[in-house]
Amino acid sequence: MIVKGDLERNEDTADSAVSAKGVRARQPCRDHEDLRRSAWRRKLLFGLLIVAVGGGAIAATSMVGRDLAKPDQPLVFHTVKRGNLPISVTERGNLESQVNVQIVCEVDDIPGDNINGTPIVWVIANGSSVKEGDLLVDLDSAPHQERLDEQILDTERAKAAQIQAEAKHENQKTQNDTNEANAKLAVRLADLELEMFQDEEKGTHKLEVAVIERQIDDVNNEIKSAEASLLLKKNELRGIESLFKMGYAGKSELDRSRLDFLQAEGKYTANVNKLSTQLASLTKKETYEKEMEELKLKGKQETARRELEQVGRNNDAFLAHTQSALDAANELLKKEEERLARYRDQVDKCKIYAPQDGMVAYAVSRSRYYSVEIREGAPIRPQQKILELPNLSKMQVKTSVHESVLDQIKPDLKATIRIEPFPDRVYQGTVQSVGVLPDQGGYFGSDTKVYETIVTLDEEVEQLKPGMTAVAEIHVDRLEDVLSVPVQAVVQIRRETWCYVDADGRVERRDVKLGRTNDKFVEILEGIDEGTRVVLNPMAIIDEAEQKKAEELAEEEDSLNSPSDNLPEMMEKPPAGENRKSKSPRKGKKPRSQTPPQPESEAQTSGE
Repeated sequence: MIVKGDLERNEDTADSAVSAKGVRARQPCRDHEDLRRSAWRRKLLFGLLIVAVGGGAIAATSMVGRDLAKPDQPLVFHTVKRGNLPISVTERGNLESQVNVQIVCEVDDIPGDNINGTPIVWVIANGSSVKEGDLLVDLDSAPHQERLDEQILDTERAKAAQIQAEAKHENQKTQNDTNEANAKLAVRLADLELEMFQDEEKGTHKLEVAVIERQIDDVNNEIKSAEASLLLKKNELRGIESLFKMGYAGKSELDRSRLDFLQAEGKYTANVNKLSTQLASLTKKETYEKEMEELKLKGKQETARRELEQVGRNNDAFLAHTQSALDAANELLKKEEERLARYRDQVDKCKIYAPQDGMVAYAVSRSRYYSVEIREGAPIRPQQKILELPNLSKMQVKTSVHESVLDQIKPDLKATIRIEPFPDRVYQGTVQSVGVLPDQGGYFGSDTKVYETIVTLDEEVEQLKPGMTAVAEIHVDRLEDVLSVPVQAVVQIRRETWCYVDADGRVERRDVKLGRTNDKFVEILEGIDEGTRVVLNPMAIIDEAEQKKAEELAEEEDSLNSPSDNLPEMMEKPPAGENRKSKSPRKGKKPRSQTPPQPESEAQTSGE
C-alpha cells in the first residue's frame, strides 16, 4: 500500500537514502507523545531517512555552521520552493461490477437419495456473454418431478376430505336449526298447557270441576226421581198388601209389588251413593288433583326450557366440532396446495435463466476445507452460489485501507483510478463506502487491520473485466502554497528532526518542524526558507559505523515502547483475491501508482 499523505514509505525515496554499503535506516517517531496521538506521524518513518549516532557523534554533527567531514560520495541538493502539496491515499484492489447479480441454487435437497445436493445436468461455459432470459444452468429435475406427482395425489385426497367436512358442517347447521325449533315448540306447548290449566274461567281444571258439578246435579235429580218412585212403590206395595189380605189380590201381584219396591229402593240408594262419590271426586279435583296437575305442568314447562338450553349447547358443540373438522380439512388442503406449488416451483427452478445481460463468472470457493466445482454432474447444495452475472459497464474497485489512515477516508471523496492492464487509461471515481469492522484476512491472516473500501467508477467503461488489478488514488486534501522538501532530505531521531542544508558552500544541520506529508514530499512549517538548498542524500555525510549505531538506537527505542503505544509497522496488503499467507522477501512491497513529478535536484560535489 502506498499512502500519499500520512502512511507509507516511497520505495524510490527510501532507496535513495541508502548508503553506499546498502544500509537502510529505520525512522523513529519525532516525538513519543506524538506516537500516541497520531498514527501517521509514526508511518512517516518509512518515507524519511534517519541518521542516529552516539553522544559524541550527535554533538559533532549537530553544530550549526560547522564544516562537516568531506563525504565519500557526491552530495545531491534540492532547492526548496513553495507550491501545492496534494494529500492522497493510494490503494491497490480488484475490479468488480457495481451491479453484480449472484445466481444461487434455490432447489431443495431431496433426502434419502444419497446425494448432497442437486446434480448439474448442463451449465453454460464460464466467461460466456448472455442476454436476459438465456438458459444458464439446468439441474436434475427427475426426483423433484417424482415428488411433485406424489404431491398431486395427496392434494386431491386433501381436497376430497375438505369437501366432505364442508358438507358435514352444512348438515350440522340444518340439524341444529331443526333441534332448536323442536325444543322451542316444546317450551311453548308447556307454557300454553300450564296457562290453560290455570285459567279461572276457561281453563281445563275449571271445565273438569264444572263437569263434576253437572254430574252431581244429575245425580241429585236422579235421587229425587228415585225417591219419588220409591215412595210410589211403597204406597203401591201397601195397597197390594191390603188387597191381598182382603183376598182381592193374588200372591204374584204381591211379590211383583214387593220387587218393584225393592228395585226403587235400590235405585234410590245407588243414586245417593253416586252423589257421595261425585262429591268426593269434586273435593279431590279441587284440592289434590289441582295441585298435582299444576306441579306436573310446571315441571314439564321447566323441563322443556332446560331441554331448549341443552339443545343450544349441543348445537354449539356439534357445530364447533364440524367447524374444527372443516378448518382442519381447509388447513390441510392449504398446506398440501402450498407444498404442491412449492414442488412445482422447485421443478421450474431446476432451469435457471439469466435475469439480466452480462458475463458468466463461475463461483470460486475461498474455503480451505472444501472446494466448489461448477461442472456438469457436480452436486449443488441449496443456497450455494453457482455463478455471477456482473454488469461490465458499471465497475468499482474493492480495496482495503489501513487503520492508520482510516479517519481520513470518507464516503464521497474523489479518486483517480488506473487499471494495470491499461496503464494509459485514467478513470475518475468516488468513495462509495468504508468498512465498519476490520478485515484481518481470515483466521490465518496477519494482525494487520485493514478496512474494506469500495471506490466506484463514475463513468461507464468498456473492455474491463472483474478481477483486474486497479490502483485507486483517493484525494484526501490539497495544501495550497506551502514549503515542502523531499522526504529523503529529512533526518529524524527521537525528538529531533533536521535537514542538512547548503550554507554558503558549507553543509550544516538545520532543525525543522514538519507538517503533513505524502509519499514524495513533506510540509516544512519552521526551520527552512524558500530558496534553501537541502541535501537529498544525508547518509553520505555519516560513515557506516554511525549508520549502524543509528539503526541500533532506533531498534532500542522501538523495544522501549509499550504494546499500546507501539504502532505496528506498515505492511503492504496484497491485492484482493491474493492469498494473504503467501510469503515474499519484503512484506508490504508492491507496485506504486502514478506519483507526483520528481523534485528538481542539482548534482554537486561536496567541494562546491
